[in-house]
Amino acid sequence: MQDCYPEILNSDWSRHFSSICLRGKIKGMTAFFMERGNFVSKKILLLDGNSLAYRAFFALPLLTNDNGVHTNAVYGFTTMLQKLLEEEKPTHMMVAFDAGKTTFRNEAYKEYKGGRQKTPPELSEQFPYLRKLLSAYKIKQYELDNYEADDIIGTLSLQAEQAGDQVVVVSGDKDLTQLASNSTVVYITRKGITDIEKYTVDHIQEKYGLTPLQIIDMKGLMGDSSDNIPGVPGVGEKTALKLLAKHGSVEGVYEAIEEQKGKMKEKLVENE
Repeated sequence: MQDCYPEILNSDWSRHFSSICLRGKIKGMTAFFMERGNFVSKKILLLDGNSLAYRAFFALPLLTNDNGVHTNAVYGFTTMLQKLLEEEKPTHMMVAFDAGKTTFRNEAYKEYKGGRQKTPPELSEQFPYLRKLLSAYKIKQYELDNYEADDIIGTLSLQAEQAGDQVVVVSGDKDLTQLASNSTVVYITRKGITDIEKYTVDHIQEKYGLTPLQIIDMKGLMGDSSDNIPGVPGVGEKTALKLLAKHGSVEGVYEAIEEQKGKMKEKLVENE
């Protein structure tokens, strides 16, 4: 495995996960997975640790053990984890975590994720126990300074896909739906700790009329309030989908900017 992954940087996928050259920090996919023997074809389960911990914490009432330590996130996370292991039966597995509050994206856009509330202390105190839980399961976990869990998951899922392996990604972040392919399915958590929507290529086409990579264009046009990323004012999901149905991409919209009229044209020009 090369120290840098030019095949990732040269793919359309890197339009969103820009600069995802991990400089040799991820030296081989299997080095960070839970091993379950030698398999010709692997089924790889990649979990967004921070996202699932948040989901579990806010989906369940506050619980404490006899020592007064909060446990609802650990309990909910364990429930989700056990269900996934039983249903998916992965041959390899890894949980990715965010390494900190700042990433290379903050260098490009200082307001990235600005305005987010601080992690509740009742949740923060549970992360060490989540890590102990994963160690007890012998599940690999990984984080990398200046990158998010998304970046790690995106990098490894693409490597696995190129190796001909099957991938299941689990997160609450719909940005990751762009990773869906013929060999990768993305599970997005919804209500509670067991309700999951499965994003396949066909599901994305049916739901949005888009290909997975066009999720990037949709997000670019409408913005993403959860990450404090502004889009074009007045352009929501419905308008973004209408523009993409006609023009195919953000670039296509601007190449045909003269076809737009009135305030829509003004807003697109002002926010190019």
